[in-house]
Amino acid sequence: MDNQTLIQIKERVKNLPLKPGVYIMRDETGNIIYIGKAKVLKNRVSQYFINTKKPEKVRLMVSNVKTFDYIITNTELEALNLESNLIKKHQPFYNILLKDGKAQPFLKIDLKQDFPKVEMTRKIKRDGAKYFGPYFGAVNYKDLLNLINNIFNLRTCSHNLNDGKKLKRECLNYQMGYCSAPCTGKITKENYRQEVNRVMAFLKGDLSYAKNTVQNKMKACAETENFEKAIEYRNNLNMLNHLGSGLLTDIKQFADIDVFGFFANGGASVISILVVRAGKILGLNNFNVIDINNNEKDILTSFISQYYPSNSVVPDEVILPYDLGDVVENYVNQFSSKKVKVTVPLKGTKQKLLTMAINNAKDYLEKNIEKSRLTELKTIGAVNLLKDSLNLPETPIRIEGYDISHVQGTNMVASMVVFERGEAKYNHYRKFKIKTVDGSNDFACMKEVLTRRIGELKGNDVSFSCRPNLILIDGGKGQLSFAYSVLTENGENIPMISLAKKEEEVYKPNESQPYILSRDNYGLKLLQRVRDESHRYAITFHRSLRGKNALVSELSKIELIGKNKEMALLEHFMDINKIKNASVEELMEVKGISKKLAQNVYNYFHKN
Repeated sequence: MDNQTLIQIKERVKNLPLKPGVYIMRDETGNIIYIGKAKVLKNRVSQYFINTKKPEKVRLMVSNVKTFDYIITNTELEALNLESNLIKKHQPFYNILLKDGKAQPFLKIDLKQDFPKVEMTRKIKRDGAKYFGPYFGAVNYKDLLNLINNIFNLRTCSHNLNDGKKLKRECLNYQMGYCSAPCTGKITKENYRQEVNRVMAFLKGDLSYAKNTVQNKMKACAETENFEKAIEYRNNLNMLNHLGSGLLTDIKQFADIDVFGFFANGGASVISILVVRAGKILGLNNFNVIDINNNEKDILTSFISQYYPSNSVVPDEVILPYDLGDVVENYVNQFSSKKVKVTVPLKGTKQKLLTMAINNAKDYLEKNIEKSRLTELKTIGAVNLLKDSLNLPETPIRIEGYDISHVQGTNMVASMVVFERGEAKYNHYRKFKIKTVDGSNDFACMKEVLTRRIGELKGNDVSFSCRPNLILIDGGKGQLSFAYSVLTENGENIPMISLAKKEEEVYKPNESQPYILSRDNYGLKLLQRVRDESHRYAITFHRSLRGKNALVSELSKIELIGKNKEMALLEHFMDINKIKNASVEELMEVKGISKKLAQNVYNYFHKN
């Protein structure tokens, strides 16, 4: 940050209100790099710009600040809610990031369905459904789901049973005794709901009904000398005993508790969450957190605001290592129908659980610190290195990579992949079907794709509306020049480079000599990842499109089928094998597919 910018910012800070709110730090390109909440805006923001010694990560963030915005709120709780929503939306690099990979699995029961089933999900929605979990560590959700399907007679199919229509025959699960066949009216809604209630009681920790059922089934199988099935039920019983063995005897039997442990070494931080459900320890989850804030209480407060409710169901009690005040308790209670206790235990079993979580956080940080440093070098470190190595006008926070795929000019498609801060942002990937090019002409295909992409900069699409800091094209000077002409023709000044595969040379527009980066350069490795990912994504889309076209061609051979019904089948099943393996009844669920046509489709794929 230059002196002039610092002077301007300090003048703005003087005029900040003495009220709660959220502040938003931006860099020279307008990108949001940090979002924070404050009990008193003026006091909090001024701390970043006074002449005191700051931790390295704080110093780095402040050096990139060009300006800031702020939003005043009525209360600190409103500020915490707003901070949480803005961080989830913008995901600034210097804020906390939940770094454990994909979200943990939950089991979901949608009680709005007439005949609900138990299904796995990784997304928590405020949709009235019941969620149980999360499941990880000692409890495998797949084993638990199989156990439920073996013991209770709930359906597992995807039929829509809310419309009152009944199928003509039961599936194999009914014949094997795994389903009560609500699809054909073998069970009433009332009796089926009783079975659902038993499943929910089981997931809340009541194992008695499940154990009795398994023991009776095991005994019946043994009496009929069905020993293979008896062994399966014996294994189910062993799993139930294992679930019961994790009970914390000093804790209320059906207690649901999340225990937050925290450990920091001045440069990195880890939060470990010990999950107790129905009085049993289900497992422990570790999160690397990145935050420029040096206050442990503020880090934990911000983390909790992101963890609930999108990553977990709010339990009966939350145990913390520090007293975070009323704001956290008020925050978590927004997402629960009953009062949630937020405590800092000083003795007893709960204090032992807290110590366990803190020790796990410390152990995880010590063992993973080098791994975290390497990850940083490969991601944001590589991004910063690219700016310097290629003399780019701005830090390439968002890199978009493009590739074309076809076979001799047929089924021509293109891919757009997105890397932000050196990591793939999968939900921003986009794919294109080439519309205006005939024959094998990669140059013209790229021109069409980039023209369509640039035309969407002011659109509503969450990815297209984001302006890239760098566009990467696969190829040499010729490919780059042709692609760059699209930007100039549209009056855009977005940095663009190409990467020639043979020697891994980097070209920039209007420069005759390539940039040669060391093969060990993390910036080059990042470009290679973007290039290879765009190639993979384009080929995957091309193969999918080619497969669908082949299936359409195959479907067109079936008697009585037309183009509209071909597309209806494809849109409904989304997979070739699902159409081939569908029953007549499942085919008839597709709009416009009569019984006769469904039978024709079924017969065609079951000739032998």
